Amino acid sequence: MARRADRVAVSLNSLTLRILSALLLAPPVLAAIWYGSPYFEGMTVLAAIVMAWEWEKLVSKESFGGPGIALALSSVVALILLPLPLLALVAVGVGALVASLMAPIGLRGWMAAGAPYIVLPLAALLMLRAAPDGQSILIWLFLIVWATDIGAYAAGLLIGGPKLAPSISPKKTWAGLAGGMIGAAVIAMWGGSWLGFVSSAPKLGLMGAALAVVAQGGDLFESFVKRRFDAKDSSQLIPGHGGLLDRIDGLLAAGFALGVLYLATFDGGFEW
Repeated sequence: MARRADRVAVSLNSLTLRILSALLLAPPVLAAIWYGSPYFEGMTVLAAIVMAWEWEKLVSKESFGGPGIALALSSVVALILLPLPLLALVAVGVGALVASLMAPIGLRGWMAAGAPYIVLPLAALLMLRAAPDGQSILIWLFLIVWATDIGAYAAGLLIGGPKLAPSISPKKTWAGLAGGMIGAAVIAMWGGSWLGFVSSAPKLGLMGAALAVVAQGGDLFESFVKRRFDAKDSSQLIPGHGGLLDRIDGLLAAGFALGVLYLATFDGGFEW
């Protein structure tokens, strides 16, 4: 009993640090979303550079060696060329190729994977922000991802229970997944109403819950990569969270999924 109390106390201290970091980061992020160009584009480019640095550090333990620079430059070029999709894809391919060739032989595949992992989700976020209701869509998405994180963390801490994927992330539980889905569904419905979406509350709630599952999948993938390379965090950039990749792994997955859904299913005309 005492051990559990100690673990809960440590977790609560960690949660407090996470909340304080989030409170510091949320205002500039929301401001960039709200005001759009050029602030959101600038924030996205900066994120790409940091992600390239962290990916190289995670995979090879190096900081901005040749592969990291190749990933950073190609990612920035690809995002700038986003209005010309074919050229943007060429930039991603070139970046992946150059980064892989500059990496040790055993790490080439992983280093090359960094290019699409960085660019595709960020491109989806830029595309969503450029949509007619992009400001509201992105705020809604960010609220859902944040609600997923908080709901999963709280449910996992308070309820615990069977592990979700113990070989990948020993701390994640099925209760945490359910808590994240419930939190995301509630915020998706409330946020949709607050932002003036015309879709029904059940529809928004289902989308929120589905995006929560995708976000948790993104989190698990990041955990898998860290376990593969014996790393606790992608960096120590953000107190309580680790690195930027640690903080936005769920957002990358959910943003990419929503971007694909927006294009493929609704053809840019989804009635929010």
